[in-house]
Amino acid sequence: MTSNAGGQQSDSSGVAAPRSASSLWLRLLFLSSTTAVAALAATSAVAVVMNGGVGVLSAALGGAIVMAFFAISLLIGHFVGRDNPSGAVGLFVASYFVKVVGFAVVLFVLGAPAWLHGRWFVIGAVVTVISWQAAEIYGFSKARLQIYNDPAAGKGSDDVHS
Repeated sequence: MTSNAGGQQSDSSGVAAPRSASSLWLRLLFLSSTTAVAALAATSAVAVVMNGGVGVLSAALGGAIVMAFFAISLLIGHFVGRDNPSGAVGLFVASYFVKVVGFAVVLFVLGAPAWLHGRWFVIGAVVTVISWQAAEIYGFSKARLQIYNDPAAGKGSDDVHS
């Protein structure tokens, strides 16, 4: 199996040629974090009207924790994807379990600061999760990943198979 997730794209002869663009994982990280920050900014605008600075800080903290944990899996995909593009997807999925456990540890071990507005913290986290996941799905849908090697064309043959 081959993939261009590590920054390689097959040319017409089926030979992988290195690209100068960044990897799929870093593009997804940029797209997802940009989308999440924009959604979090819109959420913060509502929070500041309803609960002032405490609402904004609470929403920002919830969003920042989610973004940090989600960024970890994309960075894992980037570094593992260089050497093993097929294995990167499996490790990417496995990192979701680590994120859920890590997020729970942060919430239960560290506890909530006294100033934290719980509702805006949850709203900020949920908005960030939804916007991040939507951007990742969009980014993956636009990625052109070669899963199978192109068949070698024989001399004088056409592309029609019987």
